[in-house]
Amino acid sequence: MLVGGIVAVALALTGSSAEPVPTHPVPTARAGHFDAATAYRLAALQVRYGQRPAGSPQLRRMADVLRPKLPGGHFEPIAGEPRLRNVVGVLEGRRPAIVVGAHYDTLVKPDGFVGANNGAAGTAIVIQLARDLARLKRPRNAREVRFVLFDGEEPAAGLPEEQTDFYDAGLRGSRADAKRNARSTKAMVLLDYVGNKGLRLPREGTSSLALWEQLRAQAKRAGVSAVFPDAVGTAITDDHTPYLKAGVPAVDLIDWSYPGHQKTDTLDKLSVRSMDAVGESALGLVQNLRTR
Repeated sequence: MLVGGIVAVALALTGSSAEPVPTHPVPTARAGHFDAATAYRLAALQVRYGQRPAGSPQLRRMADVLRPKLPGGHFEPIAGEPRLRNVVGVLEGRRPAIVVGAHYDTLVKPDGFVGANNGAAGTAIVIQLARDLARLKRPRNAREVRFVLFDGEEPAAGLPEEQTDFYDAGLRGSRADAKRNARSTKAMVLLDYVGNKGLRLPREGTSSLALWEQLRAQAKRAGVSAVFPDAVGTAITDDHTPYLKAGVPAVDLIDWSYPGHQKTDTLDKLSVRSMDAVGESALGLVQNLRTR
């Protein structure tokens, strides 16, 4: 992902904000339907594959393992990228559908980067959301929900801040999916840096306000409003951007204070409590959107 606006130059130096990573306490979510412990284990499974650049053998092996964990899991090709493929699951229903997504590839560099939060945590929550929603009673006349693990979010040439046009160099999986499915999509929810300790998720600067307010309402019901402060963060080009460009309301859940482009993005930085706060809030949002 890449930041926009006047802060872009400063942030490009580190791939994150210049502020230290916060240590805010994360409240415990009220008991619900999201299995955060299993989601954490799914993140750990991904990290064991090591660095997972788009199109790499290790990413393709991991995708073979993740696909059957999604309901109706299957691969969808990315035009012009023969080695890349999105991993997609579907809960059937009426259209237009709800899309819940995260990228499952990691940076090409720095060497040894394992992407615990920048890739694995969001992917794990998307998969577990799909599994937990599949177990719930389907709402009457429910909308379809598509769960998409995007390949090729990170540019093939290196870090996003090194690209002259990140939108065209990265976001390969989300651009392909939005081009194929935007007309049949009602809303899109993106999970990016969502598993770190001290998690705080202000509204990303380009995210749709009405959809964000619905998410905050669900966070309040789950008792985790503190994780979703009533504030606006940095505008970021990310996997939600192609949907916004196509006119689809979308939100990007990302804690931009987290140093997600550094080798320190390891499993010990994740928190089951943070993943639970996001999982319960997102599950409530999707269930609500399915009935509208």
